[in-house]
Parts: sequence; C-alpha cells; structure tokens
Amino acid sequence: MIDLHSHVLPGLDDGPADIAGSVALAAEVAATGVRTLAATPHLRSDFPDIDVLALAGRVTELQARLDQERIPLELVAAGEVDVLWAQSASDEQLRAASYGGRGTDLLVETPYGDLPGMFEDLLFRIRVRGFRILLAHPERNPSFQRDPERLVRLVEGDVLVQLTAGSVTGGGRGGKLAARLIADGHAHVIAGDLHRAGGGRASVADAVASAAGERARWMATEAPAAILAGAPLPPAPAAAPRKRSWLRRR
Repeated sequence: MIDLHSHVLPGLDDGPADIAGSVALAAEVAATGVRTLAATPHLRSDFPDIDVLALAGRVTELQARLDQERIPLELVAAGEVDVLWAQSASDEQLRAASYGGRGTDLLVETPYGDLPGMFEDLLFRIRVRGFRILLAHPERNPSFQRDPERLVRLVEGDVLVQLTAGSVTGGGRGGKLAARLIADGHAHVIAGDLHRAGGGRASVADAVASAAGERARWMATEAPAAILAGAPLPPAPAAAPRKRSWLRRR
C-alpha cells in the first residue's frame, strides 16, 4: 500500500519532535503494510521556518536512518500546501512541494473552517501553473459537509480527493461524507495523515478493511501509485450499484 499524506519528518511542524519519534512513526506505518510513505509537512504561515527547498534533503536523511533500522518503508518528499501559501510561492517552491519534486501533483490542504467563496479560484490559480491537485481531507470541512455538490463540482473539474483513514473508519458528518464519496466514485485516495506513533489513529489498512470492496483497495494502491508517477489514474473498479446518489446522478 501507499500512503500519500503524513507528517513524519522530525522537528518541522506538528509531527514528531525528533528523529526517534519519526522512526517510531515510520515503523508503525510499515507494520500496517504500507511500503511507500509521502512526507508532507505543512506549508503554511503558522510554520514559517520550513524551507520547502530543503525537504528532499530532510527526506534523504530520514530514509538513511530507516534503512539503518531496517524499516521497510520508502519515503517520498512532498508537502501539504496551504492555498494561500501557494499563491505567493515561486515555481521552484511549488515544484519542490510536489510529490517527488516531479512538478506534476500537489497535495493541497482543505482548511478546517468555512470555505470562502474564492476557494475554488485559489485552487484554479494553482492548477493553471501546471499542477494536478490532490485535495486533502475535504470530508472534514463543514462547508463541504453542508454542500457536498460543491466538492463534486471540483471533482468533475479534475480535482482529486484524498480521504483520511480516520474519516473512513469513523462516524459523524465527516465519516458519512467519506462513505458516500467512495460509493459514488468521487474520491480517489485514502491516506493516514499520521502525526506521531501510538496515537491510535486509523491506518490506511484499517480504512481499506472498513470500506471493503475493490474501490477502497484501488484508493490505497493503484491510484496513489499513478499520482506519484505523475500519470493518469487507472480505471477505478465500479462502485456497487445503488438506487440513488445523495450527491448527484451521474
């Protein structure tokens, strides 16, 4: 399995404070069956000291330690990009924040509060700079929970959706929206968004088992692999037929 969202790098954001914490988190992730993990620290104004151009080097350092500890996990450099941060970032910085520095795919953070009316425009400004967007955890956002079709319109405009494993396994409005997005084919990736070891948060494997079906497995294997390669997503397994979509008839 592949996990495209984590805060495994030490001492940067709200992830592990030190290398020992990073190693513990990586070992925990590897034990769940994940073999490739993207290191995606927050790139936003409340973490101003993060140098996005140095992230690849930080990943190389941590990878060396994981190899030394014989933890079977391959790290990929990237960032979790705030939409406002992206507006003033240089092309070089955005490329460094993309998966593997390829310059093709960006993980863009969905804010936790109500979305401004210009949110879609901010995403568009990123896309016209040549990036495909993977939108992180939109199911947690109250605006999308109240108006799921707003998110569907983004998906129909070729924005990809990443659901957090904890939403897929959990309940509440976020869990309900996550379940329907999977069932209706409007979600593409399941990721852990893990910050530290021992926190008890659901893993990608937990979410795949909870959601069941080939669509969930595809969201943890084939779809993220295509994103890392900067390639079109392979055809997704058909969702189970249902009488009526609560979002929109296709």
